[in-house]
Amino acid sequence: MSKPFWETKRLTEMTPQEWESLCDGCAKCCLIKLEDEDSGDVAYTRLHCKLLDADLCRCADYENRKAKVPDCVILTPKSVSELKWMPKSCAYRRVHEGRGLEDWHHLVCGDRQRIHEVGKSIMGQTVSEETVFEEDQIDWIIDWDGNPPD
Repeated sequence: MSKPFWETKRLTEMTPQEWESLCDGCAKCCLIKLEDEDSGDVAYTRLHCKLLDADLCRCADYENRKAKVPDCVILTPKSVSELKWMPKSCAYRRVHEGRGLEDWHHLVCGDRQRIHEVGKSIMGQTVSEETVFEEDQIDWIIDWDGNPPD
């Protein structure tokens, strides 16, 4: 029995389909993050990007997200290694670090809803950034199980 692609390939070797399938659907990358200008520390909020469909925990316009949200970070094999705010539980980060996938990941368990059932996504825990004034975002800071979220 051969090993799954995420155990045999580096991120740079994956096909576009393999790369996209690696996303666990937690949507933690869609959280609004605040960076301290002096220390560089990143704080997470309970606010999500205006394009996130909070009921599905997915981007509502994935193909055009960068055009509609210029700050949106498009994950690449290179950026995964550089983004210090990536959650420890992120499948891209875990594979990059050689830690494999969690047992709740859909590629392991076969169930895309499992991540939500075990509470590893942001589903049902956030509100749209559009509902809060920018100067009030600091009031929405939260520790997602160890900031950054795991």
